[in-house]
Amino acid sequence: MSDQLWLTDEQMERLRPFSPKSHGKPRVDDRRVLSGIIFVNRNGLRWRDAPREYGSHRTLYNRWKRWSDMGVFMRIMDGLSAAKAEPQTIMIDATYLKAHRTASSLRFKKGDPGRPIGRTKGGMNTKLHAVSDQNGRPLSFFMTAGQISDYTGAAALLLGDRGYDADWFRDALEEKGIKPCIPGRRSRGKPVKYDKRKYKRRNRIEIMFGRLKDWRRVATRYDRSPTVFFSAVCLAATIMFWL
Repeated sequence: MSDQLWLTDEQMERLRPFSPKSHGKPRVDDRRVLSGIIFVNRNGLRWRDAPREYGSHRTLYNRWKRWSDMGVFMRIMDGLSAAKAEPQTIMIDATYLKAHRTASSLRFKKGDPGRPIGRTKGGMNTKLHAVSDQNGRPLSFFMTAGQISDYTGAAALLLGDRGYDADWFRDALEEKGIKPCIPGRRSRGKPVKYDKRKYKRRNRIEIMFGRLKDWRRVATRYDRSPTVFFSAVCLAATIMFWL
């Protein structure tokens, strides 16, 4: 059993300030349940296939769904990253995450705010946008449907690729006192000067995306709920980069 418990006592101490308080009946052991949640997300399992050592799969799923809806996993990542980030230089990029039919096949119900899933040349996808520090560690995420432009939500961010090369975007950055490091599109008549040495470092955010996709429930979206799927991204980022 001990071989499957990923979280150490030290890690649990760092997570404890972000855990909701238990009201009434004491909840099942946090270390065991959170370790089971990590195991399922990392390996892309169905909840019913979680090893018995983690307890009831219903307990794992109920905790996962309840804490996701409460924004707990997002707060954990925000809290831990705020204490350790090096944001003198920040980078922005986006990647596609494949949407499984279980996430995209059902019709929207009335009042449903929608699931950010859209059709691209590669099929049904969710696009994950990320901001990282200079070491490629994620600071924040936001999701859109796959076909949405990379500009979405990016007006206050620093570093991007040619997909972010537009005059209005550069102007918005400079108005905020941010110096952009973005190469010009090939269609531009006049070349744009930028720090090529700094730009080469942006491969760190690409490496970060690759590591996130090692978690199978991140690389492939099985969850219809965008809140639950977003929690899987935040959990993976927390475990790999901030815990």
